[in-house]
Amino acid sequence: MRVVLAEDLFLLRDGLTRTLEDHGFQVVAAVDNGPSLLRALREDAPDVAVVDIRLPPTFTDEGLRAALEARRDRPSLPVLVLSQYVDQLYAHELLAGGRGAIGYLLKDRVTHTAQFVDAVRTVAAGGTVMDPQVIARLLARSDARGTTAALTPRELDVLRLMAEGRSNAAVGQSLHISESAVAKHTAAIFAKLRIEPSADDNRRVLAVLAYLKR
Repeated sequence: MRVVLAEDLFLLRDGLTRTLEDHGFQVVAAVDNGPSLLRALREDAPDVAVVDIRLPPTFTDEGLRAALEARRDRPSLPVLVLSQYVDQLYAHELLAGGRGAIGYLLKDRVTHTAQFVDAVRTVAAGGTVMDPQVIARLLARSDARGTTAALTPRELDVLRLMAEGRSNAAVGQSLHISESAVAKHTAAIFAKLRIEPSADDNRRVLAVLAYLKR
Protein backbone atom coordinates (compact mmCIF):
# COMPACT_ATOMS: atom_id res chain seq x y z
CA MET A 1 0.00 0.00 0.00
CA ARG A 2 1.45 3.33 -1.14
CA VAL A 3 1.55 6.21 1.35
CA VAL A 4 2.35 9.91 1.10
CA LEU A 5 3.40 11.28 4.48
CA ALA A 6 3.55 14.98 5.44
CA GLU A 7 5.15 16.03 8.74
CA ASP A 8 7.47 18.99 9.29
CA LEU A 9 9.35 17.56 12.30
CA PHE A 10 12.17 15.40 10.95
CA LEU A 11 12.33 12.94 13.86
CA LEU A 12 8.58 12.34 13.84
CA ARG A 13 8.49 12.08 10.06
CA ASP A 14 11.34 9.57 10.13
CA GLY A 15 9.70 7.60 12.94
CA LEU A 16 6.36 7.44 11.15
CA THR A 17 8.07 6.39 7.93
CA ARG A 18 9.85 3.55 9.71
CA THR A 19 6.65 2.48 11.48
CA LEU A 20 4.66 2.37 8.26
CA GLU A 21 7.37 0.52 6.35
CA ASP A 22 7.77 -1.98 9.19
CA HIS A 23 4.07 -2.79 8.81
CA GLY A 24 4.12 -3.37 5.07
CA PHE A 25 3.39 0.10 3.70
CA GLN A 26 5.44 1.76 0.98
CA VAL A 27 6.13 5.41 1.76
CA VAL A 28 6.46 6.89 -1.73
CA ALA A 29 6.96 10.45 -0.48
CA ALA A 30 7.73 11.97 2.93
CA VAL A 31 7.49 15.76 2.77
CA ASP A 32 7.65 18.66 5.22
CA ASN A 33 5.54 21.46 3.67
CA GLY A 34 2.19 22.16 2.04
CA PRO A 35 3.25 22.74 -1.60
CA SER A 36 5.38 19.57 -1.63
CA LEU A 37 2.47 17.62 -0.15
CA LEU A 38 0.02 18.75 -2.81
CA ARG A 39 2.53 17.95 -5.55
CA ALA A 40 3.17 14.46 -4.12
CA LEU A 41 -0.55 13.74 -3.78
CA ARG A 42 -1.11 14.63 -7.41
CA GLU A 43 1.98 13.05 -8.92
CA ASP A 44 2.41 9.90 -6.82
CA ALA A 45 -1.29 8.90 -6.59
CA PRO A 46 -0.96 7.22 -3.17
CA ASP A 47 -3.41 4.73 -1.71
CA VAL A 48 -3.58 6.85 1.45
CA ALA A 49 -2.17 10.14 2.74
CA VAL A 50 -1.04 10.72 6.33
CA VAL A 51 -0.94 14.46 6.86
CA ASP A 52 -0.03 16.86 9.65
CA ILE A 53 -2.61 19.66 9.58
CA ARG A 54 -0.08 22.42 10.30
CA LEU A 55 2.82 22.61 7.86
CA PRO A 56 5.23 25.30 6.63
CA PRO A 57 5.32 27.98 5.44
CA THR A 58 2.72 29.49 7.82
CA PHE A 59 2.10 26.55 10.19
CA THR A 60 -1.65 27.12 10.14
CA ASP A 61 -3.60 24.62 8.06
CA GLU A 62 -1.49 24.01 4.96
CA GLY A 63 -1.64 20.24 5.36
CA LEU A 64 -5.41 20.20 5.61
CA ARG A 65 -5.80 22.59 2.68
CA ALA A 66 -3.51 20.51 0.47
CA ALA A 67 -5.38 17.33 1.37
CA LEU A 68 -8.79 18.87 0.70
CA GLU A 69 -7.59 20.30 -2.61
CA ALA A 70 -6.24 16.90 -3.64
CA ARG A 71 -9.59 15.33 -2.72
CA ARG A 72 -11.36 17.78 -5.00
CA ASP A 73 -9.26 16.37 -7.85
CA ARG A 74 -9.62 12.81 -6.57
CA PRO A 75 -12.68 12.51 -4.27
CA SER A 76 -11.87 8.95 -3.24
CA LEU A 77 -8.38 9.81 -1.92
CA PRO A 78 -8.10 8.44 1.65
CA VAL A 79 -6.67 10.99 4.10
CA LEU A 80 -5.67 10.56 7.73
CA VAL A 81 -4.84 13.91 9.32
CA LEU A 82 -2.78 14.36 12.45
CA SER A 83 -3.16 17.27 14.83
CA GLN A 84 -1.65 18.30 18.12
CA TYR A 85 -4.98 19.74 19.28
CA VAL A 86 -8.69 19.03 18.97
CA ASP A 87 -10.21 21.49 16.51
CA GLN A 88 -13.89 21.16 15.69
CA LEU A 89 -13.55 23.32 12.58
CA TYR A 90 -10.99 20.94 11.09
CA ALA A 91 -13.22 17.96 11.90
CA HIS A 92 -16.14 19.74 10.26
CA GLU A 93 -14.20 20.48 7.08
CA LEU A 94 -12.95 16.92 6.79
CA LEU A 95 -16.42 15.45 7.17
CA ALA A 96 -18.25 18.02 5.07
CA GLY A 97 -17.90 16.04 1.85
CA GLY A 98 -19.57 12.98 3.35
CA ARG A 99 -17.48 10.63 1.21
CA GLY A 100 -15.64 8.69 3.91
CA ALA A 101 -12.02 7.50 3.73
CA ILE A 102 -11.21 10.17 6.32
CA GLY A 103 -9.47 10.08 9.67
CA TYR A 104 -8.57 12.61 12.36
CA LEU A 105 -6.10 11.55 15.05
CA LEU A 106 -4.32 13.52 17.72
CA LYS A 107 -0.55 13.18 17.50
CA ASP A 108 -0.47 11.50 20.90
CA ARG A 109 -2.04 8.46 19.24
CA VAL A 110 0.84 7.86 16.84
CA THR A 111 2.98 6.63 19.71
CA HIS A 112 0.51 3.75 20.02
CA THR A 113 1.75 1.85 17.00
CA ALA A 114 -1.10 -0.64 16.66
CA GLN A 115 -3.74 2.08 16.94
CA PHE A 116 -1.98 4.30 14.41
CA VAL A 117 -1.42 1.51 11.89
CA ASP A 118 -5.02 0.30 12.27
CA ALA A 119 -6.24 3.85 11.64
CA VAL A 120 -4.19 4.12 8.44
CA ARG A 121 -5.53 0.79 7.19
CA THR A 122 -9.13 1.65 8.08
CA VAL A 123 -8.99 4.98 6.25
CA ALA A 124 -7.22 3.41 3.26
CA ALA A 125 -10.06 0.88 3.05
CA GLY A 126 -12.63 3.68 2.86
CA GLY A 127 -13.54 3.85 6.55
CA THR A 128 -13.75 6.74 8.97
CA VAL A 129 -11.62 7.08 12.08
CA MET A 130 -12.10 9.92 14.54
CA ASP A 131 -10.04 10.47 17.66
CA PRO A 132 -12.07 9.80 20.83
CA GLN A 133 -11.32 13.32 22.09
CA VAL A 134 -12.74 14.79 18.89
CA ILE A 135 -15.87 12.71 19.31
CA ALA A 136 -16.19 13.82 22.91
CA ARG A 137 -16.02 17.47 21.86
CA LEU A 138 -18.61 16.99 19.13
CA LEU A 139 -20.92 15.19 21.51
CA ALA A 140 -20.45 17.83 24.20
CA ARG A 141 -21.30 20.61 21.78
CA SER A 142 -24.30 18.67 20.53
CA ASP A 143 -25.47 17.89 24.07
CA ALA A 144 -25.39 21.60 24.90
CA ARG A 145 -28.05 22.14 22.24
CA GLY A 146 -30.07 19.13 23.35
CA THR A 147 -29.64 17.10 20.15
CA THR A 148 -28.49 13.99 21.98
CA ALA A 149 -30.37 14.62 25.20
CA ALA A 150 -32.77 11.77 24.43
CA LEU A 151 -29.97 9.18 24.29
CA THR A 152 -29.32 6.95 27.28
CA PRO A 153 -25.80 6.71 28.74
CA ARG A 154 -25.36 3.32 27.07
CA GLU A 155 -26.50 4.70 23.72
CA LEU A 156 -24.00 7.53 24.05
CA ASP A 157 -21.26 4.96 24.71
CA VAL A 158 -22.29 3.06 21.58
CA LEU A 159 -22.43 6.27 19.55
CA ARG A 160 -18.93 7.30 20.59
CA LEU A 161 -17.49 3.92 19.61
CA MET A 162 -19.41 3.87 16.34
CA ALA A 163 -18.06 7.32 15.52
CA GLU A 164 -14.52 6.01 16.04
CA GLY A 165 -15.19 3.63 13.16
CA ARG A 166 -15.70 0.45 15.18
CA SER A 167 -17.84 -2.43 13.97
CA ASN A 168 -20.76 -3.80 15.98
CA ALA A 169 -18.55 -6.68 17.11
CA ALA A 170 -15.82 -4.29 18.30
CA VAL A 171 -18.37 -2.09 20.07
CA GLY A 172 -19.80 -5.15 21.81
CA GLN A 173 -16.39 -6.32 22.92
CA SER A 174 -15.49 -2.89 24.29
CA LEU A 175 -18.75 -2.54 26.23
CA HIS A 176 -19.01 -6.26 27.13
CA ILE A 177 -22.40 -6.67 25.48
CA SER A 178 -23.62 -8.86 22.62
CA GLU A 179 -23.73 -7.82 18.97
CA SER A 180 -27.50 -8.09 19.04
CA ALA A 181 -27.58 -5.64 21.94
CA VAL A 182 -25.34 -3.26 19.97
CA ALA A 183 -27.72 -3.55 17.00
CA LYS A 184 -30.69 -2.65 19.22
CA HIS A 185 -28.87 0.35 20.68
CA THR A 186 -27.87 1.44 17.17
CA ALA A 187 -31.45 1.25 15.96
CA ALA A 188 -32.56 3.31 18.95
CA ILE A 189 -29.87 5.92 18.27
CA PHE A 190 -30.92 6.37 14.67
CA ALA A 191 -34.58 6.55 15.65
CA LYS A 192 -33.95 9.22 18.29
CA LEU A 193 -31.63 11.24 16.03
CA ARG A 194 -33.97 10.74 13.04
CA ILE A 195 -31.25 9.24 10.87
CA GLU A 196 -32.06 6.45 8.45
CA PRO A 197 -30.28 3.21 9.43
CA SER A 198 -27.75 1.74 7.00
CA ALA A 199 -25.99 -1.61 6.77
CA ASP A 200 -22.88 0.28 5.63
CA ASP A 201 -20.78 1.02 8.72
CA ASN A 202 -18.90 3.88 7.05
CA ARG A 203 -22.07 5.61 5.90
CA ARG A 204 -23.56 5.07 9.34
CA VAL A 205 -20.62 6.79 11.06
CA LEU A 206 -20.63 9.65 8.58
CA ALA A 207 -24.35 10.17 9.05
CA VAL A 208 -24.01 10.33 12.82
CA LEU A 209 -21.05 12.72 12.67
CA ALA A 210 -22.72 14.88 10.06
CA TYR A 211 -25.70 15.25 12.37
CA LEU A 212 -23.57 16.01 15.43
CA LYS A 213 -21.53 18.73 13.72
CA ARG A 214 -24.49 20.70 12.32
